[in-house]
Amino acid sequence: MKTAYKRILLKLSGEALMGENAYGINRDTIARIVAEIGAVAAMGVEIGVVIGGGNIFRGLAGTATGMDRATADYMGMLATVMNAMALQDAMRQAGVNSRVQSALNIEQVVEPYIRGKAIRYLEEGKVVIFAAGTGNPFFTTDTAAALRGSEIGAEIVLKATKVDGVYSADPMKDKGATRYASISFDEAINRNLKVMDATALALCRDQNLPINVFSIFKPGALKRVVQGEDEGTMVHC
Repeated sequence: MKTAYKRILLKLSGEALMGENAYGINRDTIARIVAEIGAVAAMGVEIGVVIGGGNIFRGLAGTATGMDRATADYMGMLATVMNAMALQDAMRQAGVNSRVQSALNIEQVVEPYIRGKAIRYLEEGKVVIFAAGTGNPFFTTDTAAALRGSEIGAEIVLKATKVDGVYSADPMKDKGATRYASISFDEAINRNLKVMDATALALCRDQNLPINVFSIFKPGALKRVVQGEDEGTMVHC
């Protein structure tokens, strides 16, 4: 089956794994997400995944309660490792071959991030799950997605969200909000459209790495994006 991209970087939020739960990981939801990823992998697309940790712990939430920002961010990175392990386990059960690489050194649990090894795994058809963000505090997993996408030579970053694209206003609050089919990086930054944080957007713009924002809860959306159909919002130079 023809695809528009050979190698992609999928950014999954930790909240996407919660499903209808208020916290943690919903097994039915993670199984459904894995099925979507597996269907795309079966098409021959090489997939890297950056996973967030907001369903377990969010660094900024910790700082709001008086916690040191660096400490809170490291805790958030550990939450992403937990999610990466859960995602890999769900992939194993679904027959999807995957590897987890962590920006933090926790070799008893997952292997460290090594760029060349990650690229080899991708070429072998394995899904590579990148955990622990960039390994540095003060950077979000959005920035990690932009960084890893650039490093592995991905052709696009796919940001999986709860809504089916970027809107002129919050569609949950404003029924008149309209979805952009495409928008430039500069427009997204200037209008503060919350596509990704400014650091991630600037990195993708500088590397000419487009972003597609789509809903992971819309069945088949990931596959349609990879096939180049009009799904979500394309952010480009």
